[in-house]
Amino acid sequence: MTLKEGQRVKLAADTRLTGAVAVTEDSPEAVAGFLSLAAGTEGTVAQVVEHRHRSEEVREYERLKSLLDSFGHDMPAGSRKQLEEKVGSLEPEWIAYQARGPRVTVRVRFDNGFILDDAHEGLFTSA
Repeated sequence: MTLKEGQRVKLAADTRLTGAVAVTEDSPEAVAGFLSLAAGTEGTVAQVVEHRHRSEEVREYERLKSLLDSFGHDMPAGSRKQLEEKVGSLEPEWIAYQARGPRVTVRVRFDNGFILDDAHEGLFTSA
């Protein structure tokens, strides 16, 4: 499911959040703890971010494939064959990259006032 800004969502499962607590001047003690949000907690998507991490192999495949497509017909046969072999060796990484698709994270403002940021979109269902 692809989420959109302004969309109403709810947590698909109980979610336990952990992290550091900042120490302020009023409260010099550091406290460690966790917060649990129940499945079904509703909120609104405030932001959607798409992350497309490309490995070095994917970038190299894109570069060499573009070179082959643009200039391969003008290359000497030996050079073209060598380039085709290199593109072929990088193709499995390219196919895996295409199959993974982008990683999408969201910021959700829950009805109870909490804000959950940088959360994987798979944590939510439509409300």
